Amino acid sequence: MDISTLLIFVPACFALNMAPGPNNLLSVSNATRYGFRRSCSAGAGRLLAFMGMIALASAGLAVVLHASELLFYGIKTAGALYLFYLAWQLWRAQPGGEGAPAQASVGWWRLARQEFLVAAGNPKAILIFTAFLPQFVDPNRPMAPQFAVLGALFLVLEVVAMAIYSWMGARMRHWITQPRGKRIFNRSCAGLLAGAGLGLLLSRRS
Repeated sequence: MDISTLLIFVPACFALNMAPGPNNLLSVSNATRYGFRRSCSAGAGRLLAFMGMIALASAGLAVVLHASELLFYGIKTAGALYLFYLAWQLWRAQPGGEGAPAQASVGWWRLARQEFLVAAGNPKAILIFTAFLPQFVDPNRPMAPQFAVLGALFLVLEVVAMAIYSWMGARMRHWITQPRGKRIFNRSCAGLLAGAGLGLLLSRRS
């Protein structure tokens, strides 16, 4: 893998990382409610899910997902239902209860699990890894080391994107000081998450 390939891969990959998908929206919401540091650390769940997807793409196991329509739609439906569940939780959240005591009661594990399930419940992500990463792999060289390098770069750029979205959420946290403003923000995020779930539910295999 030469430098010219990486110079093309990095900006193209970062564009995918920065796309306003469900996980990035979740980072904004978590940062608004629990702070920048908690939101960023919870992103470890997302990274774990993506590591598994990259491993599947590298091993060629994602071909099973391409071949099995039932498996694809099963994962997709589960992922969409979970997004609807998160949207419902946000819609019903009480803005007055988002102070320090509420932050302390929501553990890192719960937020990281949310990030993991949102990422893992999107089978299109596996297909992106299967279709996107191989474009930058030289078939005349060993495949595994190239996938390892590309996968590591993807995860690093994902951390950068996650930090940017969390920072945006933390800034909004200072702006939204009144219960009414928090309620509007929560319900806006709920609507966007529900829209993402609907889009996932209606999506087709490429």
